[in-house]
Amino acid sequence: MLKSKTRWIVRETKEEAVNQLVNQLNITPLVATLLVNRGITVIEEARTFLYGEGESFHDPFLLLNMESTINRIRLAIDKGEQILVFGDYDADGVTSTSVMMTVLQDLGAKVEFYIPNRFTEGYGPNEKAFRYAASIGVTLIITVDTGIAAIHEANVAKELGMDLIITDHHEPGPVLPNAFTIIHPKLPESNYPFKELAGVGVAFKLAHALYGKVPEHLLDLVSIGTIADLVPLHGENRLIVKKGLKKLAESNRPGIRSLLEISNTSISDINEETVGFVIGPRLNAAGRLGSADPAVELLLSDDKTTAMNIAEEIDALNKERQAIVNDITNEAVKMVETTPELKNSSVLVIGKEGWNAGVIGIVASRLVDKYYRPTIVLSFDSSTNMAKGSARSIAGFDLFKNLSTCRDILPHFGGHPMAAGMTLNIDNVLDLRSRLNEIASDILTKEDFIPLTEIDACIPIEDIHLESIQQMNLLQPFGMANPKPKVLLENVSINQIRQIGADNKHLKVVFEKSDAQLDGVGFGLGDYSTQISPLATVSVIGELAINEWNNIRKPQIFLKDMMVSEWQLFDVRGNKPAEKWLQNVPTTDSYYIVFNDGTLDRIPVQDVNGTTIHLSDINEAEILDINGGNIILLDLPPNKLILESLFKGKNPARIYTYFYQKQNHFFSTIPTREHFKWFYAFLSKRRSFDLYRFGNDLATHRGWTRETIDFMSMVFFELDFVTIKDGLITLNPVKSKRDLQESITYREKLEKITLENELLFSSYQELKSWFDKRITCSEKLEEETKLWT
Repeated sequence: MLKSKTRWIVRETKEEAVNQLVNQLNITPLVATLLVNRGITVIEEARTFLYGEGESFHDPFLLLNMESTINRIRLAIDKGEQILVFGDYDADGVTSTSVMMTVLQDLGAKVEFYIPNRFTEGYGPNEKAFRYAASIGVTLIITVDTGIAAIHEANVAKELGMDLIITDHHEPGPVLPNAFTIIHPKLPESNYPFKELAGVGVAFKLAHALYGKVPEHLLDLVSIGTIADLVPLHGENRLIVKKGLKKLAESNRPGIRSLLEISNTSISDINEETVGFVIGPRLNAAGRLGSADPAVELLLSDDKTTAMNIAEEIDALNKERQAIVNDITNEAVKMVETTPELKNSSVLVIGKEGWNAGVIGIVASRLVDKYYRPTIVLSFDSSTNMAKGSARSIAGFDLFKNLSTCRDILPHFGGHPMAAGMTLNIDNVLDLRSRLNEIASDILTKEDFIPLTEIDACIPIEDIHLESIQQMNLLQPFGMANPKPKVLLENVSINQIRQIGADNKHLKVVFEKSDAQLDGVGFGLGDYSTQISPLATVSVIGELAINEWNNIRKPQIFLKDMMVSEWQLFDVRGNKPAEKWLQNVPTTDSYYIVFNDGTLDRIPVQDVNGTTIHLSDINEAEILDINGGNIILLDLPPNKLILESLFKGKNPARIYTYFYQKQNHFFSTIPTREHFKWFYAFLSKRRSFDLYRFGNDLATHRGWTRETIDFMSMVFFELDFVTIKDGLITLNPVKSKRDLQESITYREKLEKITLENELLFSSYQELKSWFDKRITCSEKLEEETKLWT
């Protein structure tokens, strides 16, 4: 067996709906299956999803309060009022700020932007910033990607005579700020048809209403914020990103072009991954380490030189950010590993003085990846006795909902079910940890702490070809709620498997089933080459792609995880030295079985992780529990029965057969009856013979081995034909005829030769069949090892 690293959750497929899409839209079964399993079963909906036919943006005036908001902004523009756009320091906030600044400047507004400093001000609107705004004559504040939790700050704005318009997408709390208006798709009274816009999406709707038409020229910025904020890429978000990526590919913004140039990215190759892994992290870096203002200035710049200077500054900050993240992550891991309370927690709440508050969200994500538990990482500031934190979660633990039960100790917090940010008094950190762990113990099960992998479909290998993969790309752009498809290939054979790359870290495989083949590559999975036995059937999950090499295009699968649900035989007979294969044995649930004295003196198992067991009789073998274990047979058993007793009715995960023995009986001569007849006649003539003095001479004379002489002597002794004393063998008077097989030594020799023939000198397939006949593979065990549902 080979256990998967995660729980595989495979979506069920409605074959009737698949066939309908195949026939009506003329698409491949692969693409039809992916659509159906993502809930897209209606023909027109599928057509729109794939081809974009009939798609348009929703009317922005469907958003609650839009008309009064537009009227107030237009009044401010007409009267020349000072407007302040109040943004956030992440990529969504930066692009939201840039969008709102662009539309207001286009309309002739007197406008500036303000993004709070993550370290000195924290997340969201704050009283000091609002008082500063009032002091410079601001009469209208428009928040973007923030503000829905600014209850106190809204009251401060009223007190100062400023109108506050809040545009946000974060979860509204039970009490809303007393603002002039709030534009939010999730307001309780809202009838807006799409609830999951990013902050920049909400800003885009306000821009749409202000312009009186769809601001196509802003879609490049809107798509960046939408992708970077990890909102679901369906509905209006999908339309934003599809259109926005096209705009990005032809963008003339100096800021965008400078970022791509400095990261060695071609603008013609831009896609959602470029935004997620190249543009987004760099825009985030400024606000993570200091002021986010340069990121906004970069996006708004119309000068190439200025833009390149800012891009270089931001790129340097991103590299610094990466180093800081690595350092904090290493510190956090060490704290968890050396602190029993943390190591045993269901929810990790961890913090330290001086940790950079701008990157702790990334650290939290890394800790979730490593430990798969809800995690809050905090940066302590002893001068204020406050902690700033970022949280990331796992399936089944709603962060926003569960943190809401702790509002009394969280003066500021906000977020989503899977991510959140907060501030709290350092004195309350232990209380927060205790409360969240108590909640987790009530709602999370043991299974919840095994990472999940959601799989779109189980696909027959014959359905994977160039056309189906090319059509699959119609599902792009991929992202949240529309991830790059992961497929399951179930019970396929391996035609070839080998390690590739530097230090053999990667894996190259050729899968086959029903005469169809598929290449597979597993980055970082090189060790699997020693964990999958010959003839094993495997189930694998991965992402499909087209490999182009030397003008040859072939389908392939990028492997993410693998599983073997049946027991495996690893044949290491004659594989010397043992150190080479012992390092491939799993470090848990491994049992090193020894039958003969002296074997451990010759095989170095003292440094391996596992239990060494010396089996000397059948009863011990029968009661030994090896179910689910890895059984390493270091030497050959003395007889077949003890080995059969070890495995009868049991279900090991793996068997490693080394079968070391000092002497091979199969290739030694077993005397024939003519040999015994001659030796008996020889003794009859001599009456006695000194084996010690003349045994070797006799063996040489006859062309036998000395072992043959000693063996026949022992057989005669056990049959009472001779007496042996101090090496002198003397013939006894014959009492009656006896069969050679009445001798224990003779029978053992025959049995060892038969045993060697079956176990030591058999083919791999013969040896596998030998064990198969003696192992009971119960249906129950197979169900337990099949981790996907």
